[in-house]
Amino acid sequence: MVTLRRSKVLEKLRAGKIASCFKTNLADVRTVQIAAMTGFDCVWTCMEHVPNDMETIERQVLAAKAYDVDCLVRVSRGGYSDYIRAFETDAAGIMVPHVMSAKDARQVIQTTKFQPVGRRPLDGGNADGAFCMVSTKDYVEHSLKEKFVILQIEDPEPMEELDEICSIEGIDILFFGPGDYANTLGHPGELTHPDVVKAWRKTAEIARKHGLFTGTVASPDLIEMVVDMGYQFLNIGSDVGAIASYADNMYKVISKYL
Repeated sequence: MVTLRRSKVLEKLRAGKIASCFKTNLADVRTVQIAAMTGFDCVWTCMEHVPNDMETIERQVLAAKAYDVDCLVRVSRGGYSDYIRAFETDAAGIMVPHVMSAKDARQVIQTTKFQPVGRRPLDGGNADGAFCMVSTKDYVEHSLKEKFVILQIEDPEPMEELDEICSIEGIDILFFGPGDYANTLGHPGELTHPDVVKAWRKTAEIARKHGLFTGTVASPDLIEMVVDMGYQFLNIGSDVGAIASYADNMYKVISKYL
């Protein structure tokens, strides 16, 4: 009997626990395997800022699933196919960047959630529908329960509509992006600028008031702050950060002999 995979991230969040995530910018599936083997609940790959194609995403999803780890795909903004193809590779979740308004958020949910929540187009002949080896009813019900949609709040514009945004059915996680938010305010890299921290905190408070899970990025220096704010889905670390740091340290070792 074919069974569809359950999300580790949603299982953790629904149990009131923190779910962990590691980000990869590189296309190599070995990076996903390494992160998955360490114990992270989720590996986040990207189509917004890096030149990944859908074949790359499909391999990365398979690599994560080999270790029963969720794969989250940050999609590029576009039409409905740009959003749902990641789901159809059997990604556990998608992240939609730069949601700018309640109207924008509604359109995302309309595109990415099956009825009765939204109007996502249906095709069970892909990995997330077990290639037609489960019933259409089971496929739709499983997707609504075990696939998650993350909306990124990373601009000042949606802050005034946060209450309305958080009241929209179908949003699973509201994710605050401090990097873009700081940059937009004219404070690039200043993640602890008071105006950024204020928005960080406001996003968590309003989302939690509406019963939404909250996500954000963290670092060893910031993780205590964001946990205290109530964030539950935390990305910490990245492949490019790890390689850059290690290469820099190794060069410092050898540079004295050069």
